[in-house]
Amino acid sequence: MALLFCSIFSYLKFYQRLKQLSTFPLIRTIEELRSKLCRIFCRIAGPTGNALAFSVQTALPFPKPCFCDRRTVMTQTLCIVNQKGGVGKTTTAVNLAASMAVANKKTLLVDCDPQANATTGLGIDKSSLEQTLYHGLIGQASADSIVIDSEIALLKIIPSRVELIGFDIEMLNTKEREMTLKKLLSQLHGSFDYVIIDCPPSLSLLTVNAMAAADALLIPLQCEFYALEGLSQLLQTIKHIKHSLNPNLNIAGILLTMFDQRTNLSHQVAENARKYFKHLVFKTIVPRNVRLGEAPSFGKPILLYDGASNGARSYQKLAEEVMEIKPATKPAVKTYAGER
Repeated sequence: MALLFCSIFSYLKFYQRLKQLSTFPLIRTIEELRSKLCRIFCRIAGPTGNALAFSVQTALPFPKPCFCDRRTVMTQTLCIVNQKGGVGKTTTAVNLAASMAVANKKTLLVDCDPQANATTGLGIDKSSLEQTLYHGLIGQASADSIVIDSEIALLKIIPSRVELIGFDIEMLNTKEREMTLKKLLSQLHGSFDYVIIDCPPSLSLLTVNAMAAADALLIPLQCEFYALEGLSQLLQTIKHIKHSLNPNLNIAGILLTMFDQRTNLSHQVAENARKYFKHLVFKTIVPRNVRLGEAPSFGKPILLYDGASNGARSYQKLAEEVMEIKPATKPAVKTYAGER
């Protein structure tokens, strides 16, 4: 094992040198080796495997593993929400969850979208699933029975499939139907450090369930004009949810996505967001990145597909920001980005 560590450290120094020589003929071979090593280490449970995977994939110094007492885990539930489609909700959910898992946080990704893009984004074949989130919500399955593994040891997922679209209709006459997801996830309380919920692009009953179950909301905001218009409607919905269903709900932050530094519009939207929402806007900005768009077609989070890309580094920085948000001493009261 000591020899393996020494080899990895030597490789990292060599790789960092190669990055400075963009025309070096072996760079593609080194990239392929790096990806293979990362996939191997991601399957090693515990802080050592996660730290090795992080180092190999990003060519960064070996991070200090985070050891925590699992007996005192307080699960934090984060909902990725925006009723507008195409703003990067699923991309954020998948890659934020993967980055947290590699940072040695036991993470559960809940695919609450009938399109099931988060499920396929982790390389899961939907046709082979016997039970999904839908079966848990309607009471046909327990929460732990629908949790499945991913390529990353500490990242689990509750998958989705198209039948979830019938949830709104089936629960129409059910009492407290807005709290169904919260009741299901309560069965897993304490089993994970973070629960990340990917919402559908609408303000449907599924989205209301996700917000009712969450401790905080992360709002991806595409750096385009129409995104700002839809945000005001979402904020009104959040206000109603907080008043009627979840008084402890807070906004963890607004994440600027699909930022194109070449266009004036992206800069203007980012400037307006920081002007009106101030400290609610995360410091991290996710750029437009080809590799981020390619990763889902290979069924991998960007960390496993190309951890050296700008998109991967952005989500690693976002994970660090989110993990810096400390829960209050009382579970009912949280301290989030808006109060930093």
